[in-house]
Amino acid sequence: MKSGNKEFGKRLKELRESQGYTQEELSELVGLDCQTISRIETGYYFTSFENLKKFATALKVDLSELFAISHVKDNAELVNTINDMLINSDSSELQFIYKFISNLKQYKK
Repeated sequence: MKSGNKEFGKRLKELRESQGYTQEELSELVGLDCQTISRIETGYYFTSFENLKKFATALKVDLSELFAISHVKDNAELVNTINDMLINSDSSELQFIYKFISNLKQYKK
C-alpha cells in the first residue's frame, strides 16, 4: 500500500464525514461499490481521474480540495511527502500524476 493512497484515503474520508455522508451514500452518489469506497479510504485502492471528478462533485468541493492534506504542517514537509510519493511510484503512476497535475490547472481557473 502506497503512502499517497493512504493520505488520499484519509482526506476522502474527512471530506465525506464533513458532508455527513456514509460510505454507502457516497458510493451511490459517485456510482461506485461501497466496498470500493472503503478500500479507497483505507489506502488499498486509488481511483481514476474520472472518479476523482465525481468525488469532487458529490462532496461539493474543488478537485484540488480532494488532495488538501490538512495534517501536513509546512511547505518543506509537504514537498518531502510529495517527493517520497513520487520516488515510490511506478511509471504508470507517474504518468497519471503528470496528467492529473496538467489537467488540474483548468479546474483552478
